[in-house]
Amino acid sequence: MSITRSALVLAFCWTLTIQAIAQERTAPRVTVDGLHLVPDTEVALVYAKPDVDLSVYSRFHIVEPKVAFEKDWLKDQNRIPNQFVRAEDMQRIKVELAALFIDVFKQELKSNGGYTLADAPADDVLVILPAIVDLDVISPDTPGTRNQRSMIASVGSMMLYMELLDSVTGDRLVKVMDKKFDRTPVRTGVSNRVRNRTAATEMLGEWASLLRQGLDEAR
Repeated sequence: MSITRSALVLAFCWTLTIQAIAQERTAPRVTVDGLHLVPDTEVALVYAKPDVDLSVYSRFHIVEPKVAFEKDWLKDQNRIPNQFVRAEDMQRIKVELAALFIDVFKQELKSNGGYTLADAPADDVLVILPAIVDLDVISPDTPGTRNQRSMIASVGSMMLYMELLDSVTGDRLVKVMDKKFDRTPVRTGVSNRVRNRTAATEMLGEWASLLRQGLDEAR
């Protein structure tokens, strides 16, 4: 079975995990699958398998991330005067963000970490299984927006849910949850599409760098 096929079998399970953790008033110390909360990290929540050793992994495989918008995002967008966003626009944004995620993470892990890609399970291959949820694009660049909100202070936010899996056993080794808000400077004359992509690249780049640093420290 391919790495991607094996990882996608877990998709339903990690969707339930996102919902369960999000509904907790306080983060549980141990997840239902036995991962323990890691204190004092640079992201909101990190869970890890006790005594996990990430130093054995020198190659990686990234499963294409699932992307989900914030609840009622489309309805809220279309309540704004002189703006019209279609379901097709939502799908385009999701596809583009998923592709950007893979590009940013591959670039960080390969160029700055010296890790290589893998297409088949092996003892040294780490599977990265991500999802972007609660995506909020405040001013999407669509035929109906006309850039009328290009001067807003932030273009939006997104939440990352990511699991690191052993490619051979499928064991969950690490889970990460974190939310980021756009903080890119507002510049006149920059289209919504350019600014949205720049902000997304910045947020994804911060997550990719933290992952690469964590793997480097393990080695």
